Amino acid sequence: MWIANSFGKINLGLHVLERLPTGYHSIETGFCFIEWSDRFEVTESSNYKLTMSEESIPTGEENLITKAYNAFEQYIGLKKHYAFNVIKNIPAGAGLGGGSSNAALTLRILNDLEDTGLTADELIDLSRTLGADIPFFIKGEPGIGTGLGQDIEPLDIQPKAWIVCIWPGFESSTPEAYQNCVPNPDPDFSIKGVLLEEDLDQWQYLLVNDLEAPVIARHELIGNIKDQLIDFGASYAAMSGSGSTVFGIFEQDFVAINAYESFHKLGFSANLTRPGFQPDQGIYLKE
Repeated sequence: MWIANSFGKINLGLHVLERLPTGYHSIETGFCFIEWSDRFEVTESSNYKLTMSEESIPTGEENLITKAYNAFEQYIGLKKHYAFNVIKNIPAGAGLGGGSSNAALTLRILNDLEDTGLTADELIDLSRTLGADIPFFIKGEPGIGTGLGQDIEPLDIQPKAWIVCIWPGFESSTPEAYQNCVPNPDPDFSIKGVLLEEDLDQWQYLLVNDLEAPVIARHELIGNIKDQLIDFGASYAAMSGSGSTVFGIFEQDFVAINAYESFHKLGFSANLTRPGFQPDQGIYLKE
């Protein structure tokens, strides 16, 4: 059995720059990692099999793990087949990239176990039709995403502060978030510029997620959680991606822990990420 962890992400700002004729959108966003993760257990098998700890999640052709497995087999080929057991912790439809992270790890696992020797860029090319966030997870480094979000410029933008993520308990529709957003091709500040040049205490005034307002208009609780995180002492709080997760960035550990524990006691799913967190990208053989 091989084991590996599939980590989530948050978006540090998100500019929707243009609505494209294809129905997709040109964006700018900052990607960084959080410690919220799913666990993969993989064994050799006579044929492909996927089981999920969360039984409500479909495991067929619509699942990104299955899509990634089939894409790898179609374009590269497989000498063996594998069974995947996934212990889900990252909430679905939460703006944390759980499905994309799962797909990226699937490609990396197959590349490793099959000894295919594909580079990260080759795996990214293989993933282009699967999902916009997948290249970020394949690269495994924080950075700025542009274009459809698939063009990643690795940059050291992982916050040197505590990140508290709160899931409000419901999914948010990505298509609805983009449909209700008005693109702005000329924002006042670039996300890259803010993240590289401005101190954390300035982010609340300069760093914007264009999807946040239309989502909060439909889900008031998201705005309430954001306000509560700021009241708890977050230097910056925002919705991640198209929602529904809200995160706060805290400079002091005891303030972050207090916020995390307070939401946890209220029954919210919550996660606490350490300053400068770097995900373990290893794929390990379990003895």
